[in-house]
Amino acid sequence: MEKIIWIVQTSLSGDLNDAEIGSWAQAFVDSKLAACIHVTRSRSIYRWDDKIQSTSEWQIQFFTSEESKEELLIRIKSHHPYDLPSIVSWPTESTKEYFEWVNR
Repeated sequence: MEKIIWIVQTSLSGDLNDAEIGSWAQAFVDSKLAACIHVTRSRSIYRWDDKIQSTSEWQIQFFTSEESKEELLIRIKSHHPYDLPSIVSWPTESTKEYFEWVNR
């Protein structure tokens, strides 16, 4: 496999309900910045204000093309409710067919 797509990941508060998360995520598919988004419940453990925190969150993974990645990152940052959102991305190989679907 040699077809590269991008995975962009962030998290949102676990206090948000399914409808709120769905609406937030669907806007990225509607705008064609992501071909697909995976949404799962998760638990984050981290240090904030010199205290260890453990919170329920939603993990959001966007599957996007090289062409859409930068605009997707900009849009996530501008629509993210956190003061300091975790936003990471990495290239990954995919099948030719999935690459073509993501890049359509």
